[in-house]
Amino acid sequence: MAKVLITYYSTYGHTYQMAEHVVKGAENVDGTEVRLRRIPELPAAREAMSSDAHYVEFQRSQESIPEVTHDDLRWADGIIWGTPTRYGNMTAQMKQFLDTTGSLWQNGELEDKATGIFTSTATIHGGQETTVLTSLVPLIHLGMVFVGTPYGQNPHILTTEGVGGSPYGPATIAGTDGSRQPIDDELLTARNLGDRVAHVSGPLAGIRRQRLQGQQENAPTYTEDR
Repeated sequence: MAKVLITYYSTYGHTYQMAEHVVKGAENVDGTEVRLRRIPELPAAREAMSSDAHYVEFQRSQESIPEVTHDDLRWADGIIWGTPTRYGNMTAQMKQFLDTTGSLWQNGELEDKATGIFTSTATIHGGQETTVLTSLVPLIHLGMVFVGTPYGQNPHILTTEGVGGSPYGPATIAGTDGSRQPIDDELLTARNLGDRVAHVSGPLAGIRRQRLQGQQENAPTYTEDR
């Protein structure tokens, strides 16, 4: 059994659509409990985009989805992150949230938890691979165990066509005007990531419990000198 958190930031809804299918993949694994949470918008970004009707409409449509908290991260055995690309890297929204996890890092609370990353880019060269790889850096510092989407389970990404996704993680291509929507093969890769992280999270949770138990048993004890 495993508890899997899918947390994402989405500007126009492409990454959100991918997140929905990551959820479906994780829920398909028996005994898995799943939470979907959104990464909060930054006030400066909300103000800058306030004249964009498509942005405003989508942001309102997802208000019923709770914002992610540190307690969600503590609860999860596996955490899957979704972020559009920004110059080959994660969004400022995701980075800002990760920058608040110092106490979790200091206490090792995310160590040995499975993790995966999915993304959305405007073009096939906009960061399909680099966004996943660069986003992985802080997750490694937090002690998480990366899970990708290998070709063996995703032969459809072995293609010369303009299809999002790689062995590093699922991705979709939004188009330069945002009009392109995720296609079936991209959503399949998203489901496969959810499934794989759910399968990996359970055994890792057992390893984490054993490690914590060992630390408690081997903790030094102090007695008062008499």
